Amino acid sequence: MKRVLLLGDSIRMGYEPLVREALNETAEVVAPEENGRFAKHTLWGVNLWIRDLGKPDIVHWNNGLWDLHHEAPMVEALTSLEEYLETLKRTANELQRTGANIIFATTTPVPADAIGRSNAEIDLYNAAAVKLLESLGIQINDLNAAIKEDLALHICEDRLHLSERGNRRCAEKVIEHIHKFL
Repeated sequence: MKRVLLLGDSIRMGYEPLVREALNETAEVVAPEENGRFAKHTLWGVNLWIRDLGKPDIVHWNNGLWDLHHEAPMVEALTSLEEYLETLKRTANELQRTGANIIFATTTPVPADAIGRSNAEIDLYNAAAVKLLESLGIQINDLNAAIKEDLALHICEDRLHLSERGNRRCAEKVIEHIHKFL
């Protein structure tokens, strides 16, 4: 069985059990127990997690919601776009050294009335990340578009995380992309 490593924030943690269950007979799905949070945290942990969970054949990875969060009274996002891209590039380099097939998932959208995040900024960060990572040969899973199909049904009351239906929708897209490498 191929080993699939899922990396990312709480969005990953929401769809992870569904992906694991769906692939339980075709792949070993592993993930850190902790939230990958912002891109620098994922960069910090990537080699530790690979050491602990084993060398992956396929990596499905996301970061973004923490990075572009504006925690009041902060005016700027936690991570500037330039720093986000540099960190994604460094993480991609670490993942590519494993020889794994890598899939990056775009940051999911938020409702218009979300606090501390905006879809305009999410779209800006996603577009820049996609351009960079595609240039490095990394596959893109557009979870943003999948959730935007029906934002009201896919986002839960906290205005950030995915509803059960949203988790199922993301799991479908993750499984679809992982299957390309199984």
